Amino acid sequence: MVTDLGHAAFSVRDVEGSIGFYSKLGLREAFRLHHDDGSLMLVYLHVAGDRFLELFPGGTQEMQSSDQSFRHVCLVVDDIEATLESLRSEGVGIDRDVSMGRDGNLQAWIHDPDGNVIELMQLSEESPQRRAARLSAGSEAR
Repeated sequence: MVTDLGHAAFSVRDVEGSIGFYSKLGLREAFRLHHDDGSLMLVYLHVAGDRFLELFPGGTQEMQSSDQSFRHVCLVVDDIEATLESLRSEGVGIDRDVSMGRDGNLQAWIHDPDGNVIELMQLSEESPQRRAARLSAGSEAR
């Protein structure tokens, strides 16, 4: 049974450039895994708790978002306006500014250096996600 999101994985063209980009979002490198020959296998970036992003080297210049079945990763933020202000000051382009999603949450959209789409979401206390989390927490307490 699924209990949480563990990680999202991306193939990236420039590992260090991607680490730099995600550091602007507050994510930090947690650890690296290497192949038996010592070459880099992947880098884990810590999101929160036991949730991570995995960055795999080996993305190509020809990668197109449309070539992949992966659609986007959603990162939850406490204050979406402050987050966007910080990202703009770091030179990160905003693809879609703040809007209200159908689920009642505020959202904005950016992309990483490899074109992977990132949704930034500020959860509303009335959102279906919060209601589901409260229901789940209540059933676990029994």
